[in-house]
Amino acid sequence: MRVPDLGEGEERQALLDVVLAIVADPAIVEFCRLVGKPADAARGLAEVKEELHTALGELEQTLAAGDGPVRLDADGDLVISPLSAEDIPAEAVALKAELTDMLPFAPIVSLLIEMDKHTGFLDCFTHAGGKQTRTAELKRNLIAVLIAHATNLGLTRMADACGISYDVLAWTAEWYVREETLRAANLALIGYHQKLPLTPVFGSGTLSSSDGQRFPTRGKSVTARALSRYFTHEGLSTYTHVTDQHTTYGTKVIVATKREAHYVLDEILGNATDIPIVEYATDTHGVTLVNFGLFDLLGLQLSPRIRDLGKITFCRTGSKTEVNAAFPLAGPLLTRRCNLDLVAGHWDDLLRLAGSLKFGHATASLLVSKLSASGRQNALAAALKEYGALRRTIYAVRYLSDPAYRRKISRQLNKGESLHALKRDLLYAPEGTVRARHLEQQTEQAWCLTLVTNAVVTWTTEYYGLAVDAMRAAGRRIDDEVLAHISPAHSENINFFGAIDVDIESELAQLGPTGYRPLRVHDTLF
Repeated sequence: MRVPDLGEGEERQALLDVVLAIVADPAIVEFCRLVGKPADAARGLAEVKEELHTALGELEQTLAAGDGPVRLDADGDLVISPLSAEDIPAEAVALKAELTDMLPFAPIVSLLIEMDKHTGFLDCFTHAGGKQTRTAELKRNLIAVLIAHATNLGLTRMADACGISYDVLAWTAEWYVREETLRAANLALIGYHQKLPLTPVFGSGTLSSSDGQRFPTRGKSVTARALSRYFTHEGLSTYTHVTDQHTTYGTKVIVATKREAHYVLDEILGNATDIPIVEYATDTHGVTLVNFGLFDLLGLQLSPRIRDLGKITFCRTGSKTEVNAAFPLAGPLLTRRCNLDLVAGHWDDLLRLAGSLKFGHATASLLVSKLSASGRQNALAAALKEYGALRRTIYAVRYLSDPAYRRKISRQLNKGESLHALKRDLLYAPEGTVRARHLEQQTEQAWCLTLVTNAVVTWTTEYYGLAVDAMRAAGRRIDDEVLAHISPAHSENINFFGAIDVDIESELAQLGPTGYRPLRVHDTLF
């Protein structure tokens, strides 16, 4: 979709006009059916009012207790105590140590070879020119290229480490390793991970989160920016999307100074996996009123962790007198009345806007950035922000009244942080500094890192499952509630360093008749 060459304000409006024109009435009916939204504005807003009323009733009860982590002070101001650190059971810590001792120790090369045997992910790397013939050495070369990018060694150092010439590695990278094939290979790993017996213990797969991870850069790049808080000189961000089952299904390189909230919906809507995402967590950087509105219109729940939540503006749907009478404690917190007439007047266009994203007619990051920058003179953007403010209020009221909800969000964001730590371990040379200068090269390296990270998570999940099965077969009781606290974003059993010998036949021979490496089982564990 090409935006006309107009002034800034005109360009935003032209973009919205094009998007709205794409979605016809029959498509809107289908869209409403898919996301469970009424096409009628009165009915849709009535449902929202009822949702807010129910949430306020729960918050009223919470505030009435008067002594909890969420309460009102003597002046009637909201007090929100910090969420305490999650209490991980001691038996989960002990079990994690036992599992670590039981898992085999494998070089990263061996791990990738083993994962390819189980998933066939290397077959997803097809020749850019359509060439069908694959040499016997192709998988060996692909593994070397993936490790070179994922560990930040680069092709020159990898050639020295593995004995494969630089020319061969460079040719393989040029013709086989690109975003399209990396995404396909990543899907193969995620699909296999979803089928492992232990995976559902980590989560249902319906909750997802995203966060940015910053890396320093070397040399000039269009994506690099100075950000003294994170970089000595310049750097970039990778914005990743992860599930509650610890797999990463989306990666995007963005300018470190750009707002992450504009990119939240891209990978969710472009998700080619079978992951049924219905709820999404992020931090303050991933939140805007536009996102709150669009998420709900798309049938999704945005569940962020917002800094200084008590300072945001809460909206009401009725008069101040009515709300305060119904909810004497929670009502006064709702200081602004939502302009429901504005939302109702643009309900059809709001559905068309969300439908254009759902059906892939527009890129979410482009549309969100334009809408977020639009002022009050753009009536559609104003209506979306008004609806987003109402949805944010419902979320905040639920968040304040439900400790389990707050804990779930925090736990999911911590899963993303554990994957960031694993990526830091992988991208070790030279000190994690990205040397690729062009966006295409940086994107390919980011996807290589994501692919190898998912391979590590999948391998660890599979061997955790084998170790747990061995324990249970020996009479040990291992509860799933305890296993849920153990993350497969784990690198203690994997060697990323040293000489790299890519000998596929030799590595496969070590797997034995079961197709797996033997566990390091000790009698004392049982």
